[in-house]
Amino acid sequence: MTTAWFHCFAGIAGDMAMASLIDAGADIEELRGLLERMPVTGWSLEASSVLRAGVGATHVQVKVAETGVVRTFAHICGVIEEGRLPDRIRDRALATFTALAEAEAGIHRRPTAQVHFHEVGGVDAIIDIVGTCAALELLGVDEVTASPVATGTGMVRSAHGMLPNPAPAVVELLRGVPTYGRETTVELTTPTGAALLAANASGYGPLPPMVIAATGYGAGERDVDGLPNVTQVVLGTPTADDTRPGQPVVVLEVNVDDATGETLAHTLAQLMTAGAHDAWVTPIVMKKGRPAHTVSALADPALTEQLSRVLMAETGSLGVRSHTLERWPAARTMEEVEVGGLPVRVKVSEGRVKVEHDDAARAASRTGRPLREVVRKAEEAWHRRAPDPAPDGDEAG
Repeated sequence: MTTAWFHCFAGIAGDMAMASLIDAGADIEELRGLLERMPVTGWSLEASSVLRAGVGATHVQVKVAETGVVRTFAHICGVIEEGRLPDRIRDRALATFTALAEAEAGIHRRPTAQVHFHEVGGVDAIIDIVGTCAALELLGVDEVTASPVATGTGMVRSAHGMLPNPAPAVVELLRGVPTYGRETTVELTTPTGAALLAANASGYGPLPPMVIAATGYGAGERDVDGLPNVTQVVLGTPTADDTRPGQPVVVLEVNVDDATGETLAHTLAQLMTAGAHDAWVTPIVMKKGRPAHTVSALADPALTEQLSRVLMAETGSLGVRSHTLERWPAARTMEEVEVGGLPVRVKVSEGRVKVEHDDAARAASRTGRPLREVVRKAEEAWHRRAPDPAPDGDEAG
């Protein structure tokens, strides 16, 4: 398992996080290729080497031809979904924007569905967030952790006018996260940076025990007196004495006896959209012989609060219970084949190939072929192009 630890001694922003991962080895051409899958145009991504207080770092600049469009949460979710991105990129990006939407909803006292993004809905913010999630995937990062997060002071300018620094959205997103302030009026931590941590970090503290494989520094826009204005990322493999040998996860559950099948199905869909690793329904019998269901969600501990709200809102339950577990996910890659001229993604792990159901169903609908035939042809297409394993005792050439 590969861990990425973000050292936020000068805060964190979306572009700084992405730049640090590029500096650590994420290929920018592959990154652009993934970002170009989304139905968003009029942008370019450039990276350059800079110095910040003597520290060499990578600075990224997203140039956009903005139209002044104010995007809604639903609009941005649609953009990410249409991008046909690998699962972990899509899930991490959706979880990040969900965290942003819930923070904005709380600040402006309105439902999440009615949130309109201003700065964080711009093309540059979409590229920063999805680009960071894509860079994590290119580097094979399975777990994200971070140090305590530094913030600035004073006031910052926003689409709503002057706001306190850290901005209200940053404070809301960092609820429960160890933070501290520095005597600078620079906005060290931005909403996009805070949302990336809130949605993806499984824990906070000093550098965890690991065998370090790479490190990178992502530069902010300006120099800060007495402080290298960079976000550092350290990549490595947890060592044997790590107290967290598995990936920590939380299981959230509610029992309901008055929900329809349609409501249960919708709840599962909302849980997955909100960033759950998995969600399921189990039939049970409650007291007095009442038939009922347990709705369960498996997720990163950082998403406990927002997924609990989804569970209660969608099922009408008055409470949620949870327990913490560990999991050891197998390494996997997401690849793409064609069936009938249409792209179909396949998830590949050691000894197994699994076709993405939604892609197969879409191809079956458009080609008129049975779903099982599309699945079979997708598997055959992958096997035709996959290299044959070398016989025992031989080395692959």
